Amino acid sequence: MLNRKCEEYGGGILHVVMVEDNELNAELACDLLELAGHRVTVVGDGTAFRALVEQDVHVDIFLLDLLLPDADGRDLLRELRTRGRHEGVPAVALTAQALRGDAERLLDEGFDAVLNKPIDTRSFAAAVAKLAASGRRR
Repeated sequence: MLNRKCEEYGGGILHVVMVEDNELNAELACDLLELAGHRVTVVGDGTAFRALVEQDVHVDIFLLDLLLPDADGRDLLRELRTRGRHEGVPAVALTAQALRGDAERLLDEGFDAVLNKPIDTRSFAAAVAKLAASGRRR
């Protein structure tokens, strides 16, 4: 099970919380975001994510994989929004499902943006920073 902080100490420009069960995807995203100066917390399943959002921790953006071993990213988003603790924090769907119309459906379901996998190493960190800066889609 993947549950770790990529950067254990230090500030960082943004605090990114990522839910991703694939260790290679998590490590790549983490490395790219850390190189850009961000602090990243990665959890590998819905249970760990639920525990994390109950903590009093500042988060600038959530990156949610849709298909997790014990949860669906859509359900985690609904739970996150219902709790209201991170009301103004954008949530981005991470998906390998790049079928026509999927992005629009995910936006309709409440995600603020969609980033496709595999991750584009040239633009990923900049895209995350831009999405965090733009805030929640209304």
